[in-house]
Amino acid sequence: MTTDIAQVAARIGDSLGPGSVNLPPWLWRPLLHLLALGEPVTVEDLAQATLRTVDEVRQALAGLPDTEYDEQGRIIGHGITLRPTPHRFGVDGRQLFTWCALDTLIFPAVLGQPARVQSPCHSTGVPVHVTVEPEQVTSVDPATAVVSIVTPDTCSSIRAAFCNQVHFFASPAAAQPWVDRHSTAVILPVAEAFALGGPLTQTLLTDTAHPADSEGGCC
Repeated sequence: MTTDIAQVAARIGDSLGPGSVNLPPWLWRPLLHLLALGEPVTVEDLAQATLRTVDEVRQALAGLPDTEYDEQGRIIGHGITLRPTPHRFGVDGRQLFTWCALDTLIFPAVLGQPARVQSPCHSTGVPVHVTVEPEQVTSVDPATAVVSIVTPDTCSSIRAAFCNQVHFFASPAAAQPWVDRHSTAVILPVAEAFALGGPLTQTLLTDTAHPADSEGGCC
């Protein structure tokens, strides 16, 4: 990994890591695993998966404006979502979606499963196809594809501040008009964006206030 990528990961980790408006580590991984099954997730499901009480789970979910719910109050999205987005995320034969391009590269490692990704170039609409294993990206089409990365200043909504700015582009040239309008953004080749995901995921899965929580009760 290059120093630049490590620095970008550190900056984003500071914005999105412990203390930001995001799910606590003990809840995040189990919720992703349950959502990856392709069905709505109840609070009771999460309590069982995390070995926590229903009240603890409800408290952890409270005040997180980005979490998506269905009409029955079941969770249908947080990073991985059952609602269609531009970022199609196929896992174990199930068609899922994610909030942003970087999610598609991070989540195979979290889930321990490969994924097939399809997302349109944010500028041209040309489909970008990526195959992601937990340890590496194995194919990118077109090979010139890149990912836009931003560092949010504030994170009252992780989806608004970060995810909605993280796109696939078919090439650096296709990304340039968008970059010109977002001067603090960086553009990374898909393999480098995947490398960025490793330390960033570690930050999101580490609870600095309660280290044991990041190890107990997870899938």
